[in-house]
Amino acid sequence: MTIKIQSVHFDADKKLLEFVQERVDKLNLYYDGIINSEVILKIDKSDAAENKIAEIKLHIPGNDLFAKKQCKSFEEAIDTSIDALKIQVKKHKEKIKGM
Repeated sequence: MTIKIQSVHFDADKKLLEFVQERVDKLNLYYDGIINSEVILKIDKSDAAENKIAEIKLHIPGNDLFAKKQCKSFEEAIDTSIDALKIQVKKHKEKIKGM
C-alpha cells in the first residue's frame, strides 16, 4: 500500500513521518484490499491546546474510508484516527463477506 503524507503549513520531522507510516501500515492486518492512503497533518490556528489535526483517507475497492481527529499531539490524532478506521475497515470487510 502506498501512503501519501502531506503536512500543511509546517515540515513534519522524520520521526513523525515514520510513526504515521508504521501506524497506517498496520491497517493491512485488518484488510489487505487497501489500495493506498492519504494522510494530511495540519495545525489549527486556534489557541486551543488541541490544535493538531490528522486526516486519513483509505482508498479501497468500491469505497473510500475517512477519519479526521483533532488532539493535543499528532501522534494522538493519528492513533485515534487509526482506531476509527479499524472499525470502518472491519465493518467493510464484514459487509463484503455477507454478500
